[in-house]
Amino acid sequence: MFRRMTLPRTVRTLLAAAAFAVCLAQLHAQDSSARVIYQTGQVSLQNGASLQILDVGSIVKTQQTIVTGPDGFAKLQVLSDGSTFEVYPNSRVVFRETPGSWEHLLNVWLGRVKVFIQHAPGVPNPNNVTSPTAVISVRGTVFDVVVQDDDGTTFVSVDDGLVDVRNWTAPGKSVSLHPGESITVFRGQSLIGKQIDRGNILREALQKVRDIYIWAPRGTGGGPAPGGAGGSGGAQGDKGKNGGGPGAPPAPPGAPPAPPGGGG
Repeated sequence: MFRRMTLPRTVRTLLAAAAFAVCLAQLHAQDSSARVIYQTGQVSLQNGASLQILDVGSIVKTQQTIVTGPDGFAKLQVLSDGSTFEVYPNSRVVFRETPGSWEHLLNVWLGRVKVFIQHAPGVPNPNNVTSPTAVISVRGTVFDVVVQDDDGTTFVSVDDGLVDVRNWTAPGKSVSLHPGESITVFRGQSLIGKQIDRGNILREALQKVRDIYIWAPRGTGGGPAPGGAGGSGGAQGDKGKNGGGPGAPPAPPGAPPAPPGGGG
C-alpha cells in the first residue's frame, strides 16, 4: 500500500509561488508589449521627431514613449500578465524603459498614469514605476502617479494594496503607502512619514477626472465605457472606441489640472 504524502501549507504556497514566477517569466519572454484597449483624443507614439498615431488595437513595445495631447486618454493592457494602465492628457510615459528588467513597468516623465497590477491570489507580482524623482515599488495594487512639473514633483496615491515610495534624488528610506494614503515627492527633499496625506480630497479629485474619460459618451449610439466604475478595480473589461456607436466620440473636456501638492 502506498501512503499518500501531504505537504505542509507553507510548502504548497511556496511551490505555487515558484510555479507562478516561472510562468510569469515565460510570458514575459513571449510577449513584452502592451495593447491599446481604449482610446480617445490625441494619443501617439514618439518616433524620433515625429509622432505615430495610436488607436485601439495598436501595440506598444519596450522602450517606446506614449505621448498624449490635451484631450488624449488611453488604456493599455500588458500582454504578459493582464495588468493595465491608463494614460491621461498632456502625459509622456515610457513603457518598459529598461530592457531585461520586467519589473520596471513605466517611467512617467510628465502627466498622470493610473496602474492596475494583476496577480494570482496570495502571490505578489513585483513591478515598479519611476519618475524624475521617485521610485514606486508595488506588489499587486491600484495606484496613481502624477508628475506635476518639469522639476519632476511627483504625487503618488494608493487605492488598493501597498506601495513603497522612495525619492532617488535625496537620501533617506522609502515610505509605505496604504489604501487611501498619498504623498508628494519633491526633488532633493528626503521623505518622512509625516508627509503622508491620509485625506480623501486629492483622491476624490483624481477619481472625478477619471470618470470624465471612463464614462464619457462614445458616439451617438454608445453608452459609457464598460468597466469604468469609480472603484479601484474593475477597469479590466474596457473595450476600444470602435465598440461604441457610429460616429467619432466627442472630445472630452480640456486637460484636468494637476492635483495640489499632497501633504508636502
